[in-house]
Amino acid sequence: MSRPRAVNGIAKTCWRALLLDVNLYAEAFQGSTLHRAAQTAVIIAACSHAIGSSMILLTYNTSVVLQILAFLANIAVVVVGYYSWTFAIWKIGAWLRGSMPPYKRLLVPIGLAYTPQILNVFTVVPLLGRPIEIGLALWSLFAAIVALHNGLNLKLSKAIAICTLGWVIVQVTIGMIQIGIQRILE
Repeated sequence: MSRPRAVNGIAKTCWRALLLDVNLYAEAFQGSTLHRAAQTAVIIAACSHAIGSSMILLTYNTSVVLQILAFLANIAVVVVGYYSWTFAIWKIGAWLRGSMPPYKRLLVPIGLAYTPQILNVFTVVPLLGRPIEIGLALWSLFAAIVALHNGLNLKLSKAIAICTLGWVIVQVTIGMIQIGIQRILE
């Protein structure tokens, strides 16, 4: 596939993920043709979060070294959050459901569920940054619920329980890490 076609394909896939396309999330469990789109969504989401956070740090006149460290830490937080949430969903799903597909098979649908996080750069908007961040995180939660409900044919209540419990654990952990980073930068 040529590069422009590949980029166009990834963009279309991400758009479908943003719209919570049921068929896309069902496809995500079938094969790995969406693997690149899921990886791209997570990487762009991580960079978007890092850019938004860095723009806020610029107002505090932090040193270039701290800016770079914070940028890299913010990328790492999103990527680690993605793998952690996928792991939590896998473990909680096995506990509540009794069986789950292998961890690797969950990476694509949960990666696609991270697509709303691409808009995290808008968290820089004064007074609206935190509500935007929470809204995007909830959008990702809804996407993961759609993915599990449709891709694994789970009852909606089980999909909600599995995804939400994992989401809460990861959100609290990420929040504590972000508070730690902020304290270091103060």
